[in-house]
Amino acid sequence: MSILEYNGAAIIAMSGKDCVGIASDNRLGIQYQTVAMDFKKIFKMNDKLFVGLAGLASDVQTLDQLLRFRMNLYELREEREMTPAVFTNLLSNMLYEKRFGPYFCEPVIAGLDEKGVPYLSTMDLIGAQAAAKDFVVAGTCEGNLYGMCETLWKPDLEKEELFETLAQALLASVDRDALSGWGGVVHIITKEGVISRELKGRQD
Repeated sequence: MSILEYNGAAIIAMSGKDCVGIASDNRLGIQYQTVAMDFKKIFKMNDKLFVGLAGLASDVQTLDQLLRFRMNLYELREEREMTPAVFTNLLSNMLYEKRFGPYFCEPVIAGLDEKGVPYLSTMDLIGAQAAAKDFVVAGTCEGNLYGMCETLWKPDLEKEELFETLAQALLASVDRDALSGWGGVVHIITKEGVISRELKGRQD
């Protein structure tokens, strides 16, 4: 088993019409043993930017704290909020700096840029970026997530349709993966604000 699969995770980010959504499961496990059902994997960086971290739980929390520190430093120096593209480059550089002893995390970035256009990106554990216009996924059931997203996603989804699509894709995918699941959380980012909802999934 890969160290990236040790704690289990499932994260999706998806674009809609002037909105973007990001969703994750809630499970924290040690291989096939479930330890907690309320483990946070998606972190709010600012009102229009979220990052999901799939991978080793200790590195997920370490990266969250480091990113918060670097974001605050940037805002103090620049006197403006970080855009998703700048944040992606910052995170990519942070991961590449540690490439010989990497953080075992695969990040998923979702946000709205200065013009309110959806921004999606993901990267591997050493910071190699992959941007997308439709959806990005990470975690232990990547194959399932890709299949569900390719089936359900269509361009210009409204925020309610986007929530429904994300929720169905996540729940259907984690049901066939023993390392992720136990409910989930969905955040929809719009120009007006963020809508967050919790999902109830199978408890097995």
